[in-house]
Amino acid sequence: MTLFKTPDFRRLRLALLLGTGLLSSAAGSSCTKEAADAAPQATTPAAPAPAPETHLLGSTLIGEYSPAQVASHLGSIPVAGVLARFPIRVYKLTYSTQNTDGKSVTASGALLVPVAGAQALPLISYQHGTIRPDEEGRAPSYYKTSSEVYSAVSILAATGYVVTAPDYIGYGASKSLPHPYEHAASLASASLDMLRAAKEFCAKEKVALNQQNFLLGYSEGGYATMALHKLIEEKHAAELTVTASAPGAGAYHKTAFAKYILASKQPLSFLSTYVWVLDTYNRVYSLNKPLTYYFNPPYAGRLQADRFSSVPDRADELFTPGFRNAVLNNTDAPLTASLQDNDIYNWQPKAPLALFHGTADDYVPFFNSEDAYKAMRARGATQVSLHPIEGGNHFSSITQYTLEALAFISQYQGG
Repeated sequence: MTLFKTPDFRRLRLALLLGTGLLSSAAGSSCTKEAADAAPQATTPAAPAPAPETHLLGSTLIGEYSPAQVASHLGSIPVAGVLARFPIRVYKLTYSTQNTDGKSVTASGALLVPVAGAQALPLISYQHGTIRPDEEGRAPSYYKTSSEVYSAVSILAATGYVVTAPDYIGYGASKSLPHPYEHAASLASASLDMLRAAKEFCAKEKVALNQQNFLLGYSEGGYATMALHKLIEEKHAAELTVTASAPGAGAYHKTAFAKYILASKQPLSFLSTYVWVLDTYNRVYSLNKPLTYYFNPPYAGRLQADRFSSVPDRADELFTPGFRNAVLNNTDAPLTASLQDNDIYNWQPKAPLALFHGTADDYVPFFNSEDAYKAMRARGATQVSLHPIEGGNHFSSITQYTLEALAFISQYQGG
């Protein structure tokens, strides 16, 4: 197990200073003239190259913010004033992506661009944490004070990273659609297509990128970050290269997490979010089970009327014995398959990957990151590391995660 030690303030600042490499390009061609008396050669016209697929649909400038204004967004952390080096421009992008049924939809997200002259800048894809439907305004493209993007993520941009922050399906431009909560494939594809749209925007607006791509995210965002990293390396390596990623506190081992919940005899504060996971998988995988299959009365009826109604914090009180048995003993094959399809802990990443997680996390248990670390190392991944946040719970660990994850990826910036 590799433990990451927080650098002192001076080392952190030095690690975050950006290089000043400029984009350069040169093109030249030469040809030799054929002898005048050479016989003409028959040629076949080359087929035109297919037009590259485009994802960007539109962009709107939300605002421009000075380093002092950005630092004020995170006033409780004094280091913010030192890290915020550049003004930033914040845009809302709309782009095309696919929903869980394969149909094209219009999605949205925020793009944060440092005003850094001609420097070629690295890019971060930042995946946000859980947003309930009644918290729609926290989605990145609204850039509201209550959002992660307004605070910590703005600091990332002001240090000199172009930052993409997808809303995901179900928020922003696609808010009329249900959010596929904790569904790995659609979280990854919506994030990847936002990355593509951001690159198209930067090319159009002549924002120089240096081809380094970093991935960050916490909680559901940590899960989405892991899914995105896996998708890029396994299916799109010819298009994009992950430079390094640092997911935090994600529920990567879905099958083990489900068994942990259903076997629990203690109060669990997060059961309402697990209800959301079940609702998503029931719909996306066409399990089509009635709510009475999952939930005891009177909760099945209440959830039928409002999928976000309050539920008890004890698994044996909320879930039916039949459902609990099906999860614990794998007796419902389609249900088991849906959980396994969202297991993203057991694969072999090539790029450096740091797993951050609070050891006292009572919302997404630490074993999710520990299991991923062990499984990846067993598969031969040599650049994966586990970074326990000692004594941290799901919420108290966020600030330390943000600073340490930034310091981690900065080791690879400019290399």
